[in-house]
Amino acid sequence: MRGIVPALFFLLFSGCDLLEFSPNETRSPAKYRDLTRKNLEALAAKPNPSGGDTLRFVFIGDSQRFYDEAEEFVKSINRRRDVAFVVIAGDISDFGMGREMRWVDERLRKMNIPYLTVIGNHDYVANGRGAYETIYGPLNYTFTYADTRFVLVDTNGREVGFNGSVPDMSWVNRTLATSGGARRQIVMSHVPPTDGDFDPQLVGPYVQALENAPGLVFQLNGHQHDFSVRQPYENGITFVNSYSFEKREYVVFTLWGDKEFKLETVSY
Repeated sequence: MRGIVPALFFLLFSGCDLLEFSPNETRSPAKYRDLTRKNLEALAAKPNPSGGDTLRFVFIGDSQRFYDEAEEFVKSINRRRDVAFVVIAGDISDFGMGREMRWVDERLRKMNIPYLTVIGNHDYVANGRGAYETIYGPLNYTFTYADTRFVLVDTNGREVGFNGSVPDMSWVNRTLATSGGARRQIVMSHVPPTDGDFDPQLVGPYVQALENAPGLVFQLNGHQHDFSVRQPYENGITFVNSYSFEKREYVVFTLWGDKEFKLETVSY
């Protein structure tokens, strides 16, 4: 009996990465921390498979609790050799739990290409924002690949009570004022400005920032769990909404030239 207590003590305190004392825990093992930075580093080291000024990437959203679908999605992606990376339009989790985000990553990290994310409203639930920041990283960030600048924006205004802070218009205006030297820009968020979960007082300023963004090709969104392509403001800006994982479909974007693009829907 005496040997059991030291053994338990050793298990508890040497294997603390294995323990989660609360479902709302924001800490995470090192393997599951800072994934945005890690995936961006992997992407930077990866040659563009399309070459020239052409870029192909995959767009999908709302993985939530669709774990079987995520596994099939990975199998489909790994059969392709023509796409550079995947972007996920938020709602990685359903209840904002770090364990959910890790469960999704355990599947998506098996892809042969990197993936990037933006935070969704479900990722805010409980301590979800803290869990997302620990596991993935910044809520607003940019990256450039193949002469294309991606601007990823937290637009979950309802989750902060429509208090005027989300989206962070100071950051959005400053960031979109320039293309950072890239030929094209793409803005990605979870909640589109046409949705009731977007802070209504910021719709006008946000759309204006998009209109002023040099080289903007389109705005990508999730949240609505179905695919659509439209120009709701009659200002020439194309909004593309993603399929959710449950639909077992995703979109392959092919870009070339300044603003030329083609969309391909893939079922899996």
